[in-house]
Amino acid sequence: MTTSSRIEERTALVAGFRTRLLEVGGSAAPGTGGAPLLLLHGYSDSADTWRRVLALLADRGQRAVAIDLPGFGAADRLRPDEPMLDQYVRIVHAASTALWGDEAPILVGNSMGGAVALRCAQEEPSPAGVVPIGPAGFDHPAWFGVIEQQPLLRWALSDAMPVPSPVLRAATSRIYKQLAYGDPSRARREDTDAFASHFRSARDVRRLLATGRRLKNELVDPFELHRIVCPVLLVWGERDRMVTCRGSRHLLAAIPDARYERLDGVGHCPQLEVPELVCDLLTGFRSALRAGDWDATDVGREPLELAA
Repeated sequence: MTTSSRIEERTALVAGFRTRLLEVGGSAAPGTGGAPLLLLHGYSDSADTWRRVLALLADRGQRAVAIDLPGFGAADRLRPDEPMLDQYVRIVHAASTALWGDEAPILVGNSMGGAVALRCAQEEPSPAGVVPIGPAGFDHPAWFGVIEQQPLLRWALSDAMPVPSPVLRAATSRIYKQLAYGDPSRARREDTDAFASHFRSARDVRRLLATGRRLKNELVDPFELHRIVCPVLLVWGERDRMVTCRGSRHLLAAIPDARYERLDGVGHCPQLEVPELVCDLLTGFRSALRAGDWDATDVGREPLELAA
């Protein structure tokens, strides 16, 4: 990808899982620019979804790491004898400690990663703040049904004939473009190709769907939001087809001090569709926390307007 020259990519062993980290700002001194950011991807995705945001953060001298969560990307598979979300909470805590010691990070998560960030915020030690972006786990988790009903996916998994890897990747890329973006014309070929690269065979897709069925059951009423005491910046694409932004009402009712940014015209993965805006929101959130002037009175203001 064109952003890779600014990003350090390495493997790491975290809580017993081998995984991959994408890191920027590693040479910055602790406290420079505020708390570090730990970026968590969504279901079926990988740390690659954050490359554009990472490159922008690198330009601003910010410290940030994106991680492949087990079961996805280049990471080991999850253990079958423990709930997925519980494993992810432990992994995120272990990664934070290994990377930054006692310095609390800001957790930023998209979709499933947003649910993981919120679950982590319920535990001790608390992160410096959380930024759930289109988080899963609110209302009925209909996102999985949307995926399973895709005609291209059902065709690719049919036993009528084997589907060549290039055809499967092309179909996966097309589905991702339709579901992840509010405006598919904003999709960049390198981003959709990076997503599709993890699916080389129908076996990969079947394994992913099995993981999704397992996760779906855990995303029914997964939170105890009253336990969250750190600042929360909720970000949601108004055109999110996977996890409707109507779910925001649950979080805002439970955490009155949360701030809500609804992104008009944007879909499920703002980090891909409007990475500059996401970077602005993250650096603004971090600056506010560093200055100690986080203000919940911004809740309820007019949503941001974006060009279609």
